[in-house]
Formats: sequence, C-alpha cells, structure tokens
Amino acid sequence: MTLCTILVSLTSTTSAKRLLEAAAVLARRDNAHLIGLYVTESLVFYPGIAMHIPEQSFQDFATSQRAHAREVKNIFEAFAVTEDFPTEWRQVSSENGFLADSIVECARSVDLIVMPQEDDAKDRPMINDLQERVIKESGRPVLVIPRDYEVAALGEKIVLGWSETREATRAMHDLIDVVSPNASVRVLRIGKPPSNTLADHQANDLAVALSRHGPGVELVHRDKDGEKIADVLSQEAFEMGADMLATGAFGHSRAYDFVIGAATRSLLRVAKLPVMFSK
Repeated sequence: MTLCTILVSLTSTTSAKRLLEAAAVLARRDNAHLIGLYVTESLVFYPGIAMHIPEQSFQDFATSQRAHAREVKNIFEAFAVTEDFPTEWRQVSSENGFLADSIVECARSVDLIVMPQEDDAKDRPMINDLQERVIKESGRPVLVIPRDYEVAALGEKIVLGWSETREATRAMHDLIDVVSPNASVRVLRIGKPPSNTLADHQANDLAVALSRHGPGVELVHRDKDGEKIADVLSQEAFEMGADMLATGAFGHSRAYDFVIGAATRSLLRVAKLPVMFSK
C-alpha cells in the first residue's frame, strides 16, 4: 500500500497547480517521487496534402511551445520548492505530434499517472482523447482530476465499482497502492441484488482479500433502476462522502460503446470527484 513513483501529466497552466496539489496528497503520505511531465507538440503535416508551410510558421510554433513550457515549469518549480518529497521536472518532445505516445513511454515505469479532466475550451488542440489513449495503452492506473476540483483528501474513502471483468479486477489490485492504510472502501456491485448476498461468492472473496491489506471494506449491491452506470457510481460516491472512485475502464468495444453507451467515457467527461481508471 505504498506509491513510490507518481507521474503528473501537465498539459496546461490552467490545470497544472490543481493537479500537482492533488498528487501531493498521495506523494506526502508515501514520500513518493513525483515527476512533472510536460510534452511539447510538433507541427503535423500529411504527405498526401500538397501545401507549403513557411519556415516562419515553424519558428513561431516552436517559440510558442517553449514559452508555454516555461510557464508550466515555473508553476512546477514554485510547487516543488514547498514540498519535502522528491520531485523531478521532465520535458520531452512529441516528434510525431501525438502527446499520448510520449506520455505512455514515460509512464510505463511509474505506479500512478495523474491527469486532468479534458476541457475543450482550454486544452491544446493535440490533446483530444488524450486521457482515453493513456488509459488504454500505458498499462498503468490513471487518476483523473475533475475541472476546478479542490482536493482536501485522497484515498481515504473510496467507491470501487466491481464486476466479473479483467478491468475491474485490475482496478481492485491497483487500488491497493493508492488507498490509505486506514481507508474505507465500498465495493459496489451494480445490478439486480441477489436474494442472498452471501451467495455472491466472487464479490465477497474480493472484499475480504482487499480488507487483508488494511482498509475497512463493505460490499453493497445497487440496482440500476434504468439509470446509467456512471450515474449510479457517482451517486454512491456522493452518499458515502467519498474522495475517489475506482473502476475498470473500456471493457467493451467502440461499437458497443456507441450503441449502448459507455460508463468510462461518461465518467471522463462529467465526474465531479477524482476517478482512478484501470485497463
């Protein structure tokens, strides 16, 4: 139940301070090494489209990238100087224009990735669907912090969405490193409640196994009653006073998500508290 390396993906001056403050809650607890990662974009052009790009355009774009990187680095350094846990500024260039590729490369050796919720009004053009790609491709849990969310506690009260899937199983085991030693975890099983909850052997075994790591664990069943899964998870977290949701991510194909709807994408867009996604 210890985090040793936390990667914070810093994409804008608007969200940088808020993300660092959230990650610091966990880093202080475990004296974790916190990496502030900034990826510079590259101009992307396609060989099949004949057009001339003036040299000045490249120079202006590079200048704007360096200026933005300096702004974010200043925020990081002002934050780092006030903390006792180890910190590291890491700036890399996205040569192919896809920020997700560079973030995934840097993330494979860390315990947790912290990212901001997407904000179409303020995000840079190249980071559309950035969170989705990092969740799917990094192999690491991704903690997404909502817009304008002020973190007071993290990992103390958690709702864990559970189903018999690989992704949910991954979320349970990833959660072990994130929860505080004396945390309260509510394992939420969504669906028609069984007549005998003791007969739900898999969920009960999971709750007991998780409790062996220290946190207090309870298992609850909630019927959907026509609601979306994301709404049921959010309502449960609100009623518990949770500071975090944990759930498996992208357990279905894109075609299924398009027709039926996807809890993961809904939570990515509208969650009001931090959500840890595992794939």
